[in-house]
Amino acid sequence: MTTPEAEQSQPPRPEERLERAVRAAEQALIEFEIAVETFRVEVENFSRLHEQRLGPMYSRLEELDAQIAEARAARSGDPEDLRRAEEARARVMPIPGVEELLHGWMDGHGLFPEAAAMLTEQEVRPPQRVRPSEEARKLYRELARKAHPDLAQEEPERARREEFLTRVNAAYARGDEALLRELAKEWAAGPALAERLPSRSEELYARLEWLAQRKELLALVARELEDSAIASMLRLAPEDPDALLAEIAEQLRKDVADREAELAALLERG
Repeated sequence: MTTPEAEQSQPPRPEERLERAVRAAEQALIEFEIAVETFRVEVENFSRLHEQRLGPMYSRLEELDAQIAEARAARSGDPEDLRRAEEARARVMPIPGVEELLHGWMDGHGLFPEAAAMLTEQEVRPPQRVRPSEEARKLYRELARKAHPDLAQEEPERARREEFLTRVNAAYARGDEALLRELAKEWAAGPALAERLPSRSEELYARLEWLAQRKELLALVARELEDSAIASMLRLAPEDPDALLAEIAEQLRKDVADREAELAALLERG
């Protein structure tokens, strides 16, 4: 007869070790997905704000560069200057579909006041927050950990979780705290998570392999985000990206003023 002491000293069955390994891998993957999704939202929001606030100034600089190159070519008649002027003008020529990209910034008479104000010291409407609030981030992490589809064994439950997390992700991307709170209440009132059933070793090994592949794919997504130009800018001021944009905007205003002065001088000499 086996005593309780002997049972406690016996090593766990291979299936038990695999189950623990799978649970640990699942939790690690969920945390990794939360981190990647959080970073993706920050990068995309910062990218939109960067284009909103600085896009008109970049366009103005390109237009001034083209005008300066054209003025130089007109004065010199040099073939190389003419080539440079054509290249500079080609960079600012509209491309098919560009009107859609400028929707909200231009009307039939040119830039809207909000866009034109970016080239001056005029105040504009406050931009949307670059990052969701700390409360929204907290709510998102809690919901993602509780409702992640990888915690489901049955396909109907997995589908329910995927649909729910789609709504969670959308609310988080907008920084909608109120909706995230409502979703937290909805999840708390939903069906309880079914107790995990023992799995066979083959199924557990397959599960571990799938989790490893999923992590590799996420790692690729994370590297692409980290290597992007916008992410590089965001890393310069992670806690105050608005201040970084203001600093860049100030430098761009100076660049615009310098180009305008250079163009005026060329035209006067011409």
